[in-house]
Amino acid sequence: MAERGNGQAEARMGRQLKRYQDRFEPLVTRALLLGIFVTGLTAQFVKPVGDALEGKAFLGGALLSLVGYVLYDAVRELSSSVRVPSRALVNSSQLGSFVSEAFHARRVEISFLGYTGETLYNELYHRLEDLFDSPGPIRKVSVRMLVPEFGEPMTVPSRVGDDSRPVDDPVFRERMSQRCQEYDGILSDIAERLTAAGRLVVECEYRCYPGIPRDKICIFNRVQVLHGLYDLSARMRLNHLGPEYYDPKGYRTDLNVWSREGTAAAEAAVSTWIKHFDDLWDLAVEPRWRQGAVH
Repeated sequence: MAERGNGQAEARMGRQLKRYQDRFEPLVTRALLLGIFVTGLTAQFVKPVGDALEGKAFLGGALLSLVGYVLYDAVRELSSSVRVPSRALVNSSQLGSFVSEAFHARRVEISFLGYTGETLYNELYHRLEDLFDSPGPIRKVSVRMLVPEFGEPMTVPSRVGDDSRPVDDPVFRERMSQRCQEYDGILSDIAERLTAAGRLVVECEYRCYPGIPRDKICIFNRVQVLHGLYDLSARMRLNHLGPEYYDPKGYRTDLNVWSREGTAAAEAAVSTWIKHFDDLWDLAVEPRWRQGAVH
């Protein structure tokens, strides 16, 4: 909890500095442009000043600075309009670029809420393995994965019954649970080996929430949130002649991207999603496969 508090304090300080920059940068820029205009205009008509500046095109420069002064707001507005949008739509197959960007920080924090997390796991596995050879500026990595409690009856995932009604299938649920257990074991092993090497600290933890996998949420360094909804009607077969199962396909899920580097509304949305995840995390339970294990 203390680490989370430090991260939030750093994020607040960064946002405060950005607000100061946004507030005072226009004033300073306008003052400089106006100063250039006045100086150039004075040099054009006051010979000692012109001689001191050793230039001849003072009037042209002054007029150009005046044009810049007048157009400054328009240029800033245009720049804002072409900036990367605070809310966009990406496919889950594009998670790799977000993971790579998150690993440019000294403190990396990645959180996931969803089904099995397979798409994110694949990206994390390769990125963490790379840290053995090149950790770069990273000093700490924290990975939190929230997956369903597959030990309880569920409507999704489930077997497709008569009239397309969901039928709880303990065997299929256990299959999904074992998949998450495998991912947890592999990521935790990498985390332990990286930490043992002494160059950085890596933590990976899984917890379980009750209910069906409806939302897919990925949070990167508490500044960027990706959110989408699983297709709960998606079906699959384990073999050609076998029964169908309701099995959300995470890699097909489209995700909305929210960033603190956007509007005030986008920043508020990011804060809301982060709080939602943190609250769920505090209420979640340790997976059955970890209960009784030696930590």
